[in-house]
Amino acid sequence: MSDAGERPRDSPGPGPEFGPSALGTKEHWDAAYESELQIFQESGDAGEIWFGEESMIRLIRWMEKQKIPLDSSVLDIGTGNGVLLVELVKDFLTPSAELSGFQICIDKGTFDAISLNPDNAAEKRKQYVKSLCTVLKMEGFFLITSCNWTKEELLNEFKEGFEILEELPTPKFCFGGRIGNSVTALVFQRKK
Repeated sequence: MSDAGERPRDSPGPGPEFGPSALGTKEHWDAAYESELQIFQESGDAGEIWFGEESMIRLIRWMEKQKIPLDSSVLDIGTGNGVLLVELVKDFLTPSAELSGFQICIDKGTFDAISLNPDNAAEKRKQYVKSLCTVLKMEGFFLITSCNWTKEELLNEFKEGFEILEELPTPKFCFGGRIGNSVTALVFQRKK
């Protein structure tokens, strides 16, 4: 679970309303990536792999299992420090006409960050889904890894235009006699 938007993974209710956080602001991420870039230039350190290396491998293995063609177009939404793109060899909330036709879109934490935006997070989430529908081809795949949303909540957020294909296995933990996941990883397909 992220330190931003702290709440139990199994909390009841129709959906989360996360408290505002610096993690939901463009300024925070601009500063974070500027710092990572400087560290990379000075030492060659690629920085943190969000949700751990196993989350990256989980996505790549799923694509291999599905026999996704190697020449498929892939959009890594948010990109972070770009480590996933390196392994696989534009402002998303307002996509241009050129940003469309992707066969696969991947999100590791960007939807989480958007959900923490202090300025109308619910509207930003709706815009995210609308943008995703714009850039992803019909019957294209959307792979999302989240530390703030449960499977059921993500199914609700992406019910318009998407159907669930599968839930990818993620590490489990036990606390207070209850078993849960700290991360949710789902594969959706864009409906026709």
